Amino acid sequence: MDWLHISRICAILFIFLLFSGLMMARKMPAILALPVMAVLMPLVAGVPVFSADKGTFTIADNVLTQGSLRLGATIVALIFGAWFGEVLKKVGVTEALVRKAAELSGDKPLTMAIVFFIIGTVIFSSSDGLGMVILVGSIVIPILLTAGLSPLTSCIVLLACHALGSLFAVSGWALMHDLYGIPIADMARYAMLFAIPAAIVYLAMVIWLVKRDVIVRKAWSMPVADKRHKRKQVNAIALISPLVPVVIIFLFRIDVVPAITLSLIICLLLALPKRPTHILVSSLVEGIQNVAGAIGLMVGIGILLNAVTAPQVTLVLKPLIESIIPTSPLAYILFFSLLSPLALYRGPLNSYGLGSGLGVLMLGGGLSPLATMLALRSASLVQGLSDPTNTHNVWSSDFAKVDVNEILRKTLPWAMVAVLISMVMAGYIAF
Repeated sequence: MDWLHISRICAILFIFLLFSGLMMARKMPAILALPVMAVLMPLVAGVPVFSADKGTFTIADNVLTQGSLRLGATIVALIFGAWFGEVLKKVGVTEALVRKAAELSGDKPLTMAIVFFIIGTVIFSSSDGLGMVILVGSIVIPILLTAGLSPLTSCIVLLACHALGSLFAVSGWALMHDLYGIPIADMARYAMLFAIPAAIVYLAMVIWLVKRDVIVRKAWSMPVADKRHKRKQVNAIALISPLVPVVIIFLFRIDVVPAITLSLIICLLLALPKRPTHILVSSLVEGIQNVAGAIGLMVGIGILLNAVTAPQVTLVLKPLIESIIPTSPLAYILFFSLLSPLALYRGPLNSYGLGSGLGVLMLGGGLSPLATMLALRSASLVQGLSDPTNTHNVWSSDFAKVDVNEILRKTLPWAMVAVLISMVMAGYIAF
């Protein structure tokens, strides 16, 4: 390599580390940092901003214009998923599931925590947006506190079931399909398989924390219910609605959008709400509002993907990536298990952050699409549960008045164990 090549590698790495640091320090949000990186990286690699030649790769056309549209299918899947989640909330299915869990668990803290963990996983498998976290958390956390659990443990119960349920989120499957070309039906199969170690470890964590909790009963102030508000009566059979899209995709191997569309119809037929048309329309509008930030992030990820796959950027970084990519099953397992905390703070192993671009570079370095996808999905077990930059972590810690970094310290060892088990499975499948 000549000095120009080396200087370009150093410049790209500096940009990568600079914006990683800004995101980790919360000085710049990922929704802004990713597209700025996407412009600077190809710029230093020699990609022109504009060109009169339509066949030339440019920042204006290929990175910004085409990149912003790259994850269009994922964005549509995200919107439909948010739509379905809002419908579940409006017809009363979500609240009914939480209330049913409270009734089944009685007044025993451990039983209550386990039942909420299971029910919460079912709920978040259909919608993992912040609005749904607030709805479920504002009911679950006060009930757990009243049962005698500490605020920290109550938060972790909520976050654990959210992290596990997110593995079944069809919008996440759509993202991996767009990034690595893995069929949606295969993503459903892998989600089922890799949820097993996560479920075991997260449930063990919940049981461990509850048993070690200092049981101190305390009052928890709840907003006074509006007397004009009547709890929605929901048919018992309608409570299976959150699982319908996952089952449809898994059994019938159809795409996300038609699966959710069919699930919407089934949900309305099971719940038989009044004014179903109004529910559908208002849920679509509110669902889009709930995922507006995520849509912006997806646009940034698409722009970054096109930036790091620019011919000039690939040529610059390929020798570096090839030198660090693991080539044996053992190296693959250890590499991604030990470095799994890099999924925190929108880091290089976070598919919703820098990992979106790094994953494509790893493909260019020789790692198979399946191995790349499985590694980043495994690392998401750390991000989904422990990341202090997650909006659901921030909200739940603020709601229960605990330090969001204390959640990180308590949950990270457990999440890394789940990643290790998942990576052993991934090594066996991918190699």
